[in-house]
Amino acid sequence: MAASKTVTSTADDVAPAYERLLRADVGLSLDEMGRFFAGESKVDEALRRVTARLDRLGIPYAVVGAMAMNAHGFRRVTSDVDILVTPSGLDALHAALRGRGYLPPFDASRHLRDTELGVRIEFLVSGQYPGDGKPKDVAFPDPADTSVVIRGIRYLNLEKLIELKLASGLSAAHRGRDLSDVEDLINALGPPLSLQDRLAPSVREEYARRWQALRRPFYFLVPIAGAVATFEELLSRPNLDAARLAAMRDDGVWLDLEHSTADTAWLTTDDPAVAGRYDMEEPGDLMEGAPSA
Repeated sequence: MAASKTVTSTADDVAPAYERLLRADVGLSLDEMGRFFAGESKVDEALRRVTARLDRLGIPYAVVGAMAMNAHGFRRVTSDVDILVTPSGLDALHAALRGRGYLPPFDASRHLRDTELGVRIEFLVSGQYPGDGKPKDVAFPDPADTSVVIRGIRYLNLEKLIELKLASGLSAAHRGRDLSDVEDLINALGPPLSLQDRLAPSVREEYARRWQALRRPFYFLVPIAGAVATFEELLSRPNLDAARLAAMRDDGVWLDLEHSTADTAWLTTDDPAVAGRYDMEEPGDLMEGAPSA
C-alpha cells in the first residue's frame, strides 16, 4: 500500500486574499482606501497585530516598504505589510506563528498571511540583497541596528529606507516604483542633500541627482568684511542682525561655503517654508539682487 502524503494547509485554503478582494470589489477598495488614511484599514490592523506578536516573542524586526513610508510621513496606500527580520528571526517567527493565526501562501514560502484579515505579511531577510538579489554594497541590514520606534512600532530608519529603495530600483528594472518612492520621500520629507554622504557609494550619485531635480535651493546673502568659515563666526560679526541670523540657523539654514566670498556670506536652505519665512530667493533671482542682512 502506498504511503500517505501529508497535506499542509496554506493561507489560500482558509482565508481569501485581501488584495484579490480589493481587485474584485471597487466599493470595498474605495472604502478600505478611506480607512487606510485614517489608520483603520485591515492592513493597519494586520501591521499592529503581527508587530505586537513579534514584540512579545522578542524577535527583532523593522517594518519596511510602504508602511514605513507612511510612518515617516508620506502617505501611500498598500495592500500588504513588509517586515525585515534576521535569518534566525524568520525561523523563530514561523515556528511561533505558523498555524496560530498565520499561514504561508504556499508551503515553502517565507511569507505569511493573517488568516483572519487575509492580509499578506512579506518578510525580507538581513544579509540578502535588494532588487535583483545579486551581491552589492547594499544589503538588508540587521533590524536591531537600523530601526526607530514610531507610535510603538519599529520601522526602518529613513536613511536605510532610502538606501534600500535606491539599490533596489537601480539593480532591477521591474522595481522602478522604488525609485519613485525615493522621489516621493524627498519631496514630502525634505531630507538634506548631505544625506548622500551616509549612503552606500553605489547609490550616492542617484540620490544626489534626484534630490537636485526635486529640491530647489534658496539663498540669503549677507554682506561681510572678510570671509567666514562657520555660521557661528558669522554670528560674531558686528553690524549684523544676529538675532535674525540665529533664528535662521536654528531653522536649518546653513552657510554655503562653495558660493560664499570674502565680502558675501551665502546662506541656504532647501525648505520652501523656511525660505518664505526669511524672504530667501532662488538662484535666478539673485542676478537681479537678493535680500541681505
